[in-house]
Amino acid sequence: MHANRERIILILLASAGFLVLPGCINWHKRYKALNVEHQNLNGLYENCRSMLEMSASEKAELADQVSKGRQTIEELQNRITQYGMSPGEATGFGKKYQVDVDAAAGTVTVTLPNTILFASGKADLKKQAGSELNNIVSVLKARYEGNGIDVVGHTDTDPIKKSKWKDNWELSAQRALAVVRYLESQGIPGQRLQAVGCGEKRPVASNANRSGKAKNRRVEIVVHMR
Repeated sequence: MHANRERIILILLASAGFLVLPGCINWHKRYKALNVEHQNLNGLYENCRSMLEMSASEKAELADQVSKGRQTIEELQNRITQYGMSPGEATGFGKKYQVDVDAAAGTVTVTLPNTILFASGKADLKKQAGSELNNIVSVLKARYEGNGIDVVGHTDTDPIKKSKWKDNWELSAQRALAVVRYLESQGIPGQRLQAVGCGEKRPVASNANRSGKAKNRRVEIVVHMR
């Protein structure tokens, strides 16, 4: 009986050994597979990080490449999405101004608040407005030669009371015209320019508060890319 007990124990141990051994082999295979997957993911991560962490020199080189030849709206959009550049960087206007790239409309829009261009209720450019507009003129000449340009004036909803203008339509149109004339005086061909007045009809913010009104009082320089 003692011998039978030993025999049974040996059989159980042998069975356990056969059960454990395949398990060890399966875990080893899984570890190797997971390790390979980890290495692949780590490689993808490093590639993505290197694309996002472009050096200043690489961005400068990319900007230089953009400046050579006429750009397309698709190329600009690609630089924004693929390289993480801001619209201002991708278009050459820099980070100082609000710049919007609209792929559907095929336009690049630079927005200037009226406070840097005009005094309240006036349509004559301030003296310091020239330096702001000269920055934009230099980019238009270098990168957008031949493109059509709309200058669009906007106001808030405050009615005209003390100035000579009949209404906000007229004020916004005269402001747009003042910018168009300045651009032409700086060498932008007049046949490429168009002045548009929208008055208070196209707000980008609520006119119920001061900050909203300030955003609505603006001039947009719209470059047509198609």
